[in-house]
Amino acid sequence: MRILHTADWHIGQTLNSWSREHEHRAFLESLRDLILSERVDALLVAGDVFDGINPSGEAQRLLYGAVADFLRTNPRLQIVMTAGNHDPAQRLEAPEAVLAALGVHVIGTLRQGPEGIDMDRHLIPLRNRTGEIKAHVLAVPFLRAADLPGLQLGAVSGTEPAVTAAARALHLTMTEVATARANGFPLLAMGHLTCAGGLESEGAERRILIGGEHAVPPDIFPPALSYVALGHLHRPQSLDAGRVRYSGSPFPLSAAEIAYEHGVTLLDLDEGFAPRHIPVPRPVAMHRLPARGAAPLAEIAAALAALNLSPDTPRNAQPFVYLSLLADRPVTQIRAEAEALIDALPVRLAGLSITRPEVAAATDAPPPSLSETTPEDLFIAAFQQAHGQEPGSAHLAAFRDAMSEV
Repeated sequence: MRILHTADWHIGQTLNSWSREHEHRAFLESLRDLILSERVDALLVAGDVFDGINPSGEAQRLLYGAVADFLRTNPRLQIVMTAGNHDPAQRLEAPEAVLAALGVHVIGTLRQGPEGIDMDRHLIPLRNRTGEIKAHVLAVPFLRAADLPGLQLGAVSGTEPAVTAAARALHLTMTEVATARANGFPLLAMGHLTCAGGLESEGAERRILIGGEHAVPPDIFPPALSYVALGHLHRPQSLDAGRVRYSGSPFPLSAAEIAYEHGVTLLDLDEGFAPRHIPVPRPVAMHRLPARGAAPLAEIAAALAALNLSPDTPRNAQPFVYLSLLADRPVTQIRAEAEALIDALPVRLAGLSITRPEVAAATDAPPPSLSETTPEDLFIAAFQQAHGQEPGSAHLAAFRDAMSEV
């Protein structure tokens, strides 16, 4: 039996107002081809299917069209999809009655009643291509504070924070019930959270805070779980000797992810639970120029020319570029020249920052302590770093008005 683990699609995402639909379509087509070539029996999608809580009609059509395409490719395919922190949980599971009839399970919220967690809903049997049950998956969506049993924010339970203790108790309870029902078959779990030790990236990932905590140790997942398919962190990575794994996002969602080897994770139950990373072709190139720090516009122009860009590339397939410019003349002039340069090339601007040399040098120095600075000084420094120039009188007046209301 083969299981494909993926997550963090972020359908509907834009970069600097540029649509990523072309990339999502290409990824979903690659996923369909993998389902066929790898003879996949079950597809686990561990959250952040959509990029926001109000996905467009086109984003929803893209998702459900892909689901239909997967099932045409393999009518026996089972799909388990859980909500992440970006997803509209209730909207995601709204078509559940129709999808369940097709073997698609959508879990947007943790369903609990007077008897506790609805395990009939959250424990899903997985079948091989001959219809035999070979494993069960414990489908857990993104958890909110109200989902955690007995949680008292800010409290400490024994030797660990209350959030960690509550998350541990929840997974232990669910796993114990699942083990009793699984009849000796392997147990997998799905989740959407940050595990301590996982490598985070800046950009599309948001730090999920519950009671001031954003990470829990991987051992909140009991040893009875043979594999834990996680979403939220976009870098493919394994924890706890591979038992707990992030499949990562399908392609770069921010500049911080350019160097990642994006893809999906394949589990072959006949060969144990050793995860195998399968790279997915990157539909559109993404560059940060320069790779580190900032550079004058002349150097950026030379780096863009070295990319050997094809003028015939369709607009929706043109590379994304993040530019970090060093200000050697007025910022407004540099910005206008940079935008004119980009307009003349077959690229799409994902981000542009302009830094003055003195600001760039200051970033190498340790930050001042709170006793050595003021909120207004910090605002001025942040404004300079973001815009390459000092804030004007209107900006300072707005900041002071805001501070007077604090």
